Amino acid sequence: MIRVAIADDQDMVRDGFAMILDAQDDMEVVGVAADGADALELARLERPDVVLMDVRMPGMDGLEATRRLLGGRPPQPRVLILTTFDLDEYIYEALKAGASGFLLKDGPRAQLVAGVRAVAAGESMLAPSITLRLIQAYVERKTWPPEPPAALRSLSDRESEVLLLVARGLSNAEIAQTLFLSEATVKTHVAHLLQKLGLRDRVQAVILAYEHQLIQPGSET
Repeated sequence: MIRVAIADDQDMVRDGFAMILDAQDDMEVVGVAADGADALELARLERPDVVLMDVRMPGMDGLEATRRLLGGRPPQPRVLILTTFDLDEYIYEALKAGASGFLLKDGPRAQLVAGVRAVAAGESMLAPSITLRLIQAYVERKTWPPEPPAALRSLSDRESEVLLLVARGLSNAEIAQTLFLSEATVKTHVAHLLQKLGLRDRVQAVILAYEHQLIQPGSET
């Protein structure tokens, strides 16, 4: 069973999401919280696999709660950000802090269920058209990119190529098709580059690529 906690300050949102997820054979909602502080306490007591975290909540917001959840001792839950704002700078910061993706609250229920299953399995929930637009809008406000991490030089040519395709929002299957590789080989390359760069998942790989201008907003290569 996938154990899920829901943090949102709106009763109807919490109840609606809990009803949808509890109806799944492989999911159990272990608790709900109305703010970030309650979410931290809930996570401490119940040890959920996935936390659905609203960004804008009174008191401790979802960004600070995400930082604390993912900066503590393992085991750490996977965090899936919930928002009504698809260009909210808070979402960028939450992804950078280690959240595994985000969902819009008004999205289809099938996307909610698929998102929880994906992040519980160690994957990322990326809606490329929205996520990349969010990152691009943030990066375009920066005048100078930060110094690239030395670990980038440790990547092989193929790993660097895969990183750029990940940054464009391509899935493993799409990367495999583009590079004429097997999907298993692509998965191995992604795992190696994440390990070398000290990144939690491909969400952070996308952020790194845009922050260091390895790929330009709107670029196709």
